Amino acid sequence: MSSMTLEDLRRHAVARSLMTPTTLPKALARLGFVQADPIRAPARAQDLTLRHRVKGYVAGELERRYPRLAVEEDFFINYGFCTPELHALMHPRTAQRVWPTAQLKKAEAVLAFVRERGVVHPREVDAEFQHGKATNWFGGSSNASTQLLDGMHYRGLLRVARREGGIRLYAAREATPAHGDPAAAMDALADVVVAKYAPLPASTLSHLVSRLSLGVPHWRSERAAALRRAKARLASAEVAGTRWYWPAGENPAAKRWALDEELRLLAPFDPIVWDRPRFERFWGWAYRFEAYTPAPKRVRGYYALPMLWRGDVIGWANLAVQDGVLQPEVGFLAKRPRDKAFSAALDDELGRMRAFLQL
Repeated sequence: MSSMTLEDLRRHAVARSLMTPTTLPKALARLGFVQADPIRAPARAQDLTLRHRVKGYVAGELERRYPRLAVEEDFFINYGFCTPELHALMHPRTAQRVWPTAQLKKAEAVLAFVRERGVVHPREVDAEFQHGKATNWFGGSSNASTQLLDGMHYRGLLRVARREGGIRLYAAREATPAHGDPAAAMDALADVVVAKYAPLPASTLSHLVSRLSLGVPHWRSERAAALRRAKARLASAEVAGTRWYWPAGENPAAKRWALDEELRLLAPFDPIVWDRPRFERFWGWAYRFEAYTPAPKRVRGYYALPMLWRGDVIGWANLAVQDGVLQPEVGFLAKRPRDKAFSAALDDELGRMRAFLQL
């Protein structure tokens, strides 16, 4: 490991994440967790992530197949889609902020209503109970019933049964027995994030273990010990002045981590892109998600997709669909490569994007 280079780590990060495309259930099991985002430009982040890893995947497939898949919507290190095994590790969430008695009674009444109906739309709950409006987390106003359902879902009283038009429909969730060994559970949760995002600089490993408190707020006090155990059991090396970690048994310098000739446009939350400090270390420039940046201040666009080719991120693309036609706007850090292979690879990727969007 003493001869490990940043190039080895970069190749390892790309090749291990871009698995040979497989079925949707197998890809979900391999990833463990897929981050979700509601913005569609030209598709949601979860779909843009899965299209590189699922053979023949099309936009919206995860949502359409969700009721028949072994997957749950929930919080982990952020909100997304979890395997049942990961979901079970995080419940019951027993240390959330305690609800006032009045709110608890509302939740109990709604839970009885959901059990009676089987699956409910938030508007059904709102019509039945008329909870009115409430201030949301960003200072605006939203239906109090929607906020109550969100809280019940997070606390494990409800699960997302399916979506209609992007709206979550809820069903009652069976109670999960408390995990008997919090340390073992925290280690398993840490292993999920490492397996998905490795290789990780030490600062990102610490950040990810800290973010586990979103999924397991009842084990916040376990985070420091979990981080120490993770550093002890993971493989690691000092590279370019930074300690890096990855799953034991893998060798980032091994020839098995070979790169292909495909060009890929990656989602802003793709595992290869997610860790912005690592991105900057690997490719020498800062990528920022600018959807919430005022338009005049954007550098690369509303929903710029990093462009990965031959192990390097050489630019980005903003994609829009107008009258059923894909409209790409492509930008580069330097000049556009003159290599004919690049033009062919970009055309191939845009063709795959059209098929994914069913244009």
